[in-house]
Amino acid sequence: MKNRDTRPPPTAIRGPVLTFTGNPFTHGVEKTAVYEPDAIVAMADGRITDFGPAQIVGRRLPAGTEVKNYGRDSLISAGFIDSHVHFPQTPMIAAYSEQLLDWLTDYAFPTELKYADKEFARSVARVFLRENLRNGITTACVYCTVHPQSAEALFEEAEALGLRLAAGKVLMDRNAPAALLDTPKTGYDDSKALIAKWHGRGRLMYAVTPRFAPTSSREQLEAAGALCREHPECYLQTHISENKNEIAWVKELFPERNGYLDVYDHYSLCRPRAIFGHGIYLSDEEMQVMHRTGSAIAHCPTSNFFLGSGCFNIGRAVRHDRPVRTGIGTDVGGGTSFSILATLNSAYSAAQSNSYRLSARHAYYLATRGTAHAMYLEDRIGSIAAGMEADIVVLDMKSTPLIEYRMQFAESFEEALFIQMTLGDDRAVQATYVAGELRYARDSAQITAS
Repeated sequence: MKNRDTRPPPTAIRGPVLTFTGNPFTHGVEKTAVYEPDAIVAMADGRITDFGPAQIVGRRLPAGTEVKNYGRDSLISAGFIDSHVHFPQTPMIAAYSEQLLDWLTDYAFPTELKYADKEFARSVARVFLRENLRNGITTACVYCTVHPQSAEALFEEAEALGLRLAAGKVLMDRNAPAALLDTPKTGYDDSKALIAKWHGRGRLMYAVTPRFAPTSSREQLEAAGALCREHPECYLQTHISENKNEIAWVKELFPERNGYLDVYDHYSLCRPRAIFGHGIYLSDEEMQVMHRTGSAIAHCPTSNFFLGSGCFNIGRAVRHDRPVRTGIGTDVGGGTSFSILATLNSAYSAAQSNSYRLSARHAYYLATRGTAHAMYLEDRIGSIAAGMEADIVVLDMKSTPLIEYRMQFAESFEEALFIQMTLGDDRAVQATYVAGELRYARDSAQITAS
């Protein structure tokens, strides 16, 4: 007698699908963007098992497969990825202040003092992850606070949802309130313990997290470099060249180094899986170092506009002769929205300010496969294809009365896509699937855990 397969049949969703097979900045949209106006995506055991035109895939689905049809006014894509965000700053999003350094002193540091209380951290982590799912974000690279328990709380809540997430406790031993400081040794020891417990556990990953050069001593940056050498599979996340006053401060603090990025490079922090937030004022020489070392930039346009930092020129990052891995970041709470669509709108404006035209499909690449590439995860997430992890967002292409009206006049899919990233927000997200499980449905407005 043949053994019966007792596994449940795959689930499947149907509707228009946009995905990418490569980098449109280097190989062109025509060769890398895939749009299927009526497709089926089948999922089982946390992965995509089949994808293609509905008429073809529908015939080969196992008997009993349930197909959820989202309709022709939807758009299915890989889940959005946020390469730079501060979960502890969720309670202070939209805080009025001066530019970056004053804003840190006035709002960020006082708020982060509260995370000595793990239960407070947990309560914010739940709100933070809820907002991620409501906005179709299925992977994020997250800053915690200096307190190890802030990272513990976030990892515990993300694990319950089955999310792929990278995070780390902040390393900060100077130029901040005393209650927010660690030391080179305690920062190293706490990070080491968190790596041992959480990195590679389920879909969780650890990020060594010096806040930025001004708040870490030379000894702490050396310890961060040691952590990276000892755990090359982990991430490194920090900030770079966000604000002109910040850059001048770094020059005062590290006069022996040849520029801001050279501070990090000297301590072996420029490397694969290193993600540097902002990078607005990186020089051509620094861009070359980013390219050579396989480091990535997290482009955070809503934050850059809100704090008056400047406009990142994405055209400099995607140059064919020395491309730099580039992801998109909300940077909440300097960033003003969890919505990746709103973030892409600001990315378009930043590009326009630098005389660079960012097309809708290039922007959607950044929000999905592009940020997966920046995080060295494009073999797992960021695309709709058989074998990929089944992290998926379903958008409503007529989510507001204005968008529904405007869509009447869209003459192409490219134009319809541009309308979404210009006018869309969290209301556009119909559903968010995490490892094949429906975690958020707009109609029920519920977040479901494992």
